[in-house]
Amino acid sequence: MVSGNIFHCRKNSWPPQEYISKSTLQLFDYDSSAPPEQAWRRRLNSHANLLKEFSVTFMEAIKMVRLGIRIWSYVREEASHGRKAPIDPFTRESCKPSASQGVPLGGMGSGSISRGFRGEFRQWQIIPSLCEASPVMANQFSIFISREGGNKNFASVLAPGQHEGLGSRRKPDDQGISSWGWNLSGQHSTYHALFPRAWTVYDGEPDPELKISCRQISPFIPHNYRESSLPAAVFVYTLVNTGKERAKVSLLFTWANSIGGSSHLSGDHINEPFKAEDGVSGVLLYHKTAKGNPPVTFAIAACETQNVSVSVLPSFGLSEGSDETAKGMWSKMVKDGQFDQENFNSGTSMPSSPGETLCAAVSASTWVEPHGKCTVAFSLAWASPKVKFVKGSTFNRRYTKFYGTSEKAAADLAHDALTHYNRWEEEIEKWQNPILKDETLPEWYKFTLFNELYFLVVGGTIWIDSPLLSLNMRNDQDQVRELENAVVKETEDRMSNRKRTIVERTIVSTYDSAAVTGHNHTDEKLNGDDDDNDVGRFLYLEGVEYIMWCTYDVHFYASFALLELFPRIELNIQRDFARAVLCEDGRKVKFLAEGNWGIRKVYGAVPHDLGTHDPWYEMNAYNIHDTSKWKDLNPKFVLQVYRDFAATGDLQFGIDVWPAVRAAMEYMEQFDRDGDGLIENDGFPDQTYDTWTVHGVSTYCGCLWLAALQAAAAMALELGDREFAERCKRKFLKAKPAFEEKLWNGSYFNYDSGSSGNSKSIQADQLAGQWYTASSGLPSLFEDSKIKSALRKVYDFNVMKVKGGRMGAVNGMHPNGKVDETCMQSREVWTGVTYGVAATMILAGMEEEAFTAAGGIFLAGWSEDGYGYWFQTPEAWTMDGHYRSLMYMRPLAIWGMQYAINRPKAILEAPRINIMDRIHLSPVIGGFSHNETGVRKIATKAKCFSNSVFNCAC
Repeated sequence: MVSGNIFHCRKNSWPPQEYISKSTLQLFDYDSSAPPEQAWRRRLNSHANLLKEFSVTFMEAIKMVRLGIRIWSYVREEASHGRKAPIDPFTRESCKPSASQGVPLGGMGSGSISRGFRGEFRQWQIIPSLCEASPVMANQFSIFISREGGNKNFASVLAPGQHEGLGSRRKPDDQGISSWGWNLSGQHSTYHALFPRAWTVYDGEPDPELKISCRQISPFIPHNYRESSLPAAVFVYTLVNTGKERAKVSLLFTWANSIGGSSHLSGDHINEPFKAEDGVSGVLLYHKTAKGNPPVTFAIAACETQNVSVSVLPSFGLSEGSDETAKGMWSKMVKDGQFDQENFNSGTSMPSSPGETLCAAVSASTWVEPHGKCTVAFSLAWASPKVKFVKGSTFNRRYTKFYGTSEKAAADLAHDALTHYNRWEEEIEKWQNPILKDETLPEWYKFTLFNELYFLVVGGTIWIDSPLLSLNMRNDQDQVRELENAVVKETEDRMSNRKRTIVERTIVSTYDSAAVTGHNHTDEKLNGDDDDNDVGRFLYLEGVEYIMWCTYDVHFYASFALLELFPRIELNIQRDFARAVLCEDGRKVKFLAEGNWGIRKVYGAVPHDLGTHDPWYEMNAYNIHDTSKWKDLNPKFVLQVYRDFAATGDLQFGIDVWPAVRAAMEYMEQFDRDGDGLIENDGFPDQTYDTWTVHGVSTYCGCLWLAALQAAAAMALELGDREFAERCKRKFLKAKPAFEEKLWNGSYFNYDSGSSGNSKSIQADQLAGQWYTASSGLPSLFEDSKIKSALRKVYDFNVMKVKGGRMGAVNGMHPNGKVDETCMQSREVWTGVTYGVAATMILAGMEEEAFTAAGGIFLAGWSEDGYGYWFQTPEAWTMDGHYRSLMYMRPLAIWGMQYAINRPKAILEAPRINIMDRIHLSPVIGGFSHNETGVRKIATKAKCFSNSVFNCAC
């Protein structure tokens, strides 16, 4: 735990009473309808500023002109094949990014829909790799209120003012949504976000005597691998009548048959009313997608109770030619507050015509007594059972394992959301409360920690229901099983003298039994994973603008979130990369930075990513540089694997991935060109900072390599491979003094050992290897005095010399206190890197500096005075706040801070004997070698390699 009450800043705490009157808060003090004390807050009438994208300098543009030409040519070539390039800096969205985002809807991996803090549904990502940012303005909640006596009537959309997408003027004869009552000012309404929930409180709007709280709930529940995959959300309205007259209140939920963009105009869409059990009823909207993509079905529903009646309008349109228009629907609600019950018997609608928008509505009506309270619940669900990638591979999404592949599963999902959301909330609060109630933690940190998890929903996440890559890969799967059996046998042979110890050993895990077995704490039956350890396969994008799945150099930072919350997903991602290490794909690829050619995937190299248009089959969608020559990917793989192995205590996982760990380490031997035990960089940006050139030994890659040597040695010892443990220890003992001699300058580690103008720069991320070493319970790489000195230098220069610490840590800083402007990345603040540096500081006992550094990311990105990057945290921003790559994976590294604060039990209780001291060196001298006694022999027996193109299935 963090010691002391540090970095408390009342301005950033945002007490709810500063946004909502104390009396209103007291009225909602039941049934979770009051927003929590720790939440991110905005007023609904806040202006959503347009965000400013970065631009390169003139000199940077000159340096990158050839790269730009090649990328432009590549983007055009991909477009000619109907594909989107994974990186396309030339195409701009028609919807300009703005500071309007809020908590997204649904669980993970079934497509996502974001919801802005003012209530608009936007950022549609139902089809893989496709993001439609513009809001669909017909999707709204509205309210109709009438008082006994008839002298007080209110009708309003529950979104403020003239929203974007409506146009500047209302036409008197318009039959569309501009005819609705857009009357809410938002002055007395506020939004409160604590992912995966959000609260919107209408404090006397539109009726001064009616207080309204809308609670948005999604099933993001750590260690629950069933419900966290569900594409559903619930909206619970709590109504409090403070007036003296009885009030009839009707809430309206309208929804367009659309998956964003212009998809509603493509035609052949159909709506159908439905009635389910437990009083749940609503409308199914069958959406026929374009370009051969699988169909999507939406369900909007409400729950009828003793006090609440539900009615539906299965279809209405936005134009004059519609049988029922949006204007007519609104007039009906103003007059009656509900629809005809006969509508439930109307059957399916006529298919929509091209150019026509088909919408549906669900109304829930109730009477609220004077000084009385009432609750009305709606749900939204979508069934998108098939995920189809551009090059043809099709999979079933994870949720279909529990609900099947029928399009009507949307009704079941909507029903279960309405009947189970109370339990969801109990589990969410059980997870969050220990952190929220920890008084040693800064207020801003608590809600930012949870809110940064938004990316696991909106980061293009795909979660399929089976580990099998596809039906036509059965033979390859048999080969995989043969390989796995060979690996297990070899490991068991090595461990024969430790078998008794292994059998008697109790595996200590950081997580409770639910984390290890997949059982739900409260309802094992509903979890659905009781007898099945398979949690499927998981993909998430590097960023919404960088369309590559599971980008590994970035996952290095983000993976702490998955390890902490969904460890079995994290282990499966590592298994995917372990298989990839032992694969080779000989297809030729042109690398755009230099214009040279190479093969797509080299044996022994960790891939940069799992692909774009055909993930798992065609990896390394990134083609700017040849990543088989990058120096950080392989060490990062070894470090992540060992951290996960140590944290979970999963021995079988260690056995599964060990051959790949050995292969990854052996592969790196080629980059030690002077025999000093260190790997050298090759004078180009051969690492995650892919515009920042490195010469000789670098502090970033070299530190990762030292840490990987130690992690590989420790893992080899644990798995009984003493020969390899000795090899790694010898290499480490040789490399460490060479690293310090070449890079330590008495205060910090130089950027690299070259002689360029930035070789002595202070890199914020210089101790990335030490971060993982400390996170894994391994001995420190350097003396504590050197670690703290380097971190203090980063804090004093990279953090505090940039806007007084209010921006985060700039990547590069010259020792004279000027920002390193060698390239665009050296002068940027990387949000995820700052969180990673803060985690390293916490592990080094520098908590105050850690939270000050990370607090700069909050101030610049999340605070009211910041740049408006909430729920779309970018990869980077410049000194003037211009962003690069919104909605990015790396900021999930804030969970690395939480991991450092509360390290797993297995790490804390590990033996205190230095693991390296337990490795006794024999007289045999040798480095790594590619001989037939190693991993490649096992892989060859399993027929994993050939001279032909290999589709990376093992």
